[in-house]
Amino acid sequence: MREPILQNGDYRLSGGNIQYAEGAEAILERVLFRLRARRGRFPFYEELGSRLWQLSSLSPGQRPSAAEQYVAEALADEPVRVERVELTQRVDDTAALTVVLLWEDETLTVTLEVQ
Repeated sequence: MREPILQNGDYRLSGGNIQYAEGAEAILERVLFRLRARRGRFPFYEELGSRLWQLSSLSPGQRPSAAEQYVAEALADEPVRVERVELTQRVDDTAALTVVLLWEDETLTVTLEVQ
C-alpha cells in the first residue's frame, strides 16, 4: 500500500516529485486525511471524511463521546480497529484529539488538533 504524503493540505514534494508513504506510515496518512476532511464535502463520495469539525457546536460534556462516534464513522472503511479516542480540551477553544489504532497487530497513534 502506497499513499501520497500530505503537508499543510498539499502533496509533499521532493525534487519536484510527490513523496509517498508505505506500510504503517501510509495507513496513518489515510487516517489523517479521513479525520481532517469534512464529511459531506466531496460530491461523489459524501461518506468520506469526519464530522470532527462539528465538535465545537456541542456542549463540552458531549464532545468526548461525539469524537468517538465521529472517528468510528470516518475510519469505518479503513483496515484498522479504533482502540481509544482521547479528546483534550484546551482553554483557547481548540482540542487535541489522540486516536490509538490497531493495524496488522501493530499499534498506531495519531494526534491532531480540532476546533
